[in-house]
Amino acid sequence: MRCVAIDDEELALELLEDNISKIPYLQLVGSFNNPLAAISTIQEQKIDLVFLDIQMPGLTGLQFIKSLDIRPMFIMITAYEKYALDGFNLDVVDYLLKPVALERFIKACNKAWEFYKLKNKPTEIIKEAEQTYFFINADYSHIKVDFTDIVWIEGLKDYLKIHLGGNAKPIVARLSMKSIEEQLPPSMFIRIQKSYIVSKRQITSIKKNSVFIGSVELPIGDNYKDSVLALVQTNPNN
Repeated sequence: MRCVAIDDEELALELLEDNISKIPYLQLVGSFNNPLAAISTIQEQKIDLVFLDIQMPGLTGLQFIKSLDIRPMFIMITAYEKYALDGFNLDVVDYLLKPVALERFIKACNKAWEFYKLKNKPTEIIKEAEQTYFFINADYSHIKVDFTDIVWIEGLKDYLKIHLGGNAKPIVARLSMKSIEEQLPPSMFIRIQKSYIVSKRQITSIKKNSVFIGSVELPIGDNYKDSVLALVQTNPNN
């Protein structure tokens, strides 16, 4: 973590620098005996943590925190216990009372380090290759069906008819509408009725209670009208 130290007492600042040097995950970017002198460093550079005294002439540590637009984490180091509540109200990581024992200093730094790791933990997104097909069991074989080839799907009790572009004969399979709907990407397909799922790109027109795919007319079920109409709501002329 990149950090800065701010304390108006020279001896306290030197001790703080020495303690920071003992923490392997801390990189001291700068030390300042005046909070105003540290503003540009904190605002313009990537500073993760600030060790800050409270009682300083001109501008107190608490006033300094409130003045910042960009706020890194803060560990308060002061001789005055009375400011502890104010510090925690500003979400400081920890509040240390002078003289600070090294063990207590390390504990505060470890706390900041855990916050830092949590904040900067990379989001693990496993990006699998987008599925473009599925296999269906029909005619005593597993038939590969590309999503782009599907024109519409018709449910017939315990069976399905999958109508493919360029194929006069649909694939007939023993499968439920629910199970096949779960395999289809919603960006490409829409269910328009209890017994029909259609490819969005194959729809040529929508009229009243019907969806047309070329000369084929398929009914829109009452429970699916809103989702079908949503396809044309982006065009106010429809």
